[in-house]
Amino acid sequence: MKPAPFAYVRAETLDQVFDLLDEYGDEAKILAGGQSLMATLNMRLSTPEVLIDINHLEGLSDISSDGDVLRIGALARHSDVLESEHVQKHAPLIAKTMPHVAHQAIRNRGTFGGSVAFADPAAELPAVTRALGAIFVLQGRDGQRKVAADDFFQGLFETDLKENELLVGAEIPAIKDGERTAFMELARRHGDYAIVGLAVQGRLEGDTFADMRLGFFGAGDQPILAKSAIAALNGQPNNEGTIKNAQDALDADLDPMPDLNGPAEMKMHLARVLTKRALAELAA
Repeated sequence: MKPAPFAYVRAETLDQVFDLLDEYGDEAKILAGGQSLMATLNMRLSTPEVLIDINHLEGLSDISSDGDVLRIGALARHSDVLESEHVQKHAPLIAKTMPHVAHQAIRNRGTFGGSVAFADPAAELPAVTRALGAIFVLQGRDGQRKVAADDFFQGLFETDLKENELLVGAEIPAIKDGERTAFMELARRHGDYAIVGLAVQGRLEGDTFADMRLGFFGAGDQPILAKSAIAALNGQPNNEGTIKNAQDALDADLDPMPDLNGPAEMKMHLARVLTKRALAELAA
């Protein structure tokens, strides 16, 4: 299919973006990488009056670090995130994730901020940002506000972004000494959306789990921080009993939706399998 007619504006400044958002409201769509948006346009699932192209705004594609915080601009391409030394050093969980995000052609155009703002519950990056305790920087006409990833995702394709705001970047705590990471997903083909996936960061103090964060995707209507499973792990020894308790606790955390990949019961089983495998990788 072809998209419904729409106007196109190449924005040169943030003020111009906010003027257009004020004028068109819900009838405006932001165009960054466009890897999800173009599909919804072509299927007429989205029929905006105007596309606001933000690709030429300065300063929104930078990736930097001060040693304590990694900053990723919303317009940073997936391929740039994948290749960034800052990301590899300060957020190895993201570095492990990026090769699984779609395919190379899509990574060349898709953006970090676009994936986060679209908030697809089956996408990798929203769940990873929850596992990392990321903070998102939202820009409005009157200034910026910061929202924790734990509060940003609010439902199926729903976020805390207001109509007249733009996601401009993410601030991610740099990994600390002793912290470990693991990333796993199950998909029909490499690069496809995952059936179920899991991102983990935490520590082992001796043989005891500590500061664990488990972010699941494809396991509910939004990226999920598995709080019950985390509680079952923290302060407990790394043994079969603890891991079994964490797997059982997922019943309180996850609510996968049946889809073309299979029923909810299958996804719950896969989530338990991935939990055991990811914790084994973390401890290795």
